[in-house]
Parts: sequence; structure tokens; C-alpha cells
Amino acid sequence: MAAVCDICAKKPAFGNNRPWSRKITKRRFNPNIQRVRAVVNGTPKRMNVCTGCLKSGKVTR
Repeated sequence: MAAVCDICAKKPAFGNNRPWSRKITKRRFNPNIQRVRAVVNGTPKRMNVCTGCLKSGKVTR
């Protein structure tokens, strides 16, 4: 599943793993994407939505 929100276009951020040994490796911070049935223009539609948009009420379920 694509890790991109259909509402706010939030997508993965990238950074570094920094363990105690200081061995730096790349890592990926994925947004919390949920597949929900949302009402768009009066018809239900399946969308990939981040939990921030769900909690803020940007999506009507």
C-alpha cells in the first residue's frame, strides 16, 4: 500500500538510525495510513488517509 495520504499528501520522511555504537544507517518514518471508506461527493469511496486527517475531521466516514 502506498504510504501517502490522499487528503493532505503526507508521505514518508527519511532520517538516520543512531544506535549507541553510532553506526549510522538510513531509516524511513512512515505516516500512520489507514484505508477507510469515506464519503466523497455523496458516494462512498475507499481512500488512504492518515490518522491526523481522521482525528481532525477532514474526512467524513
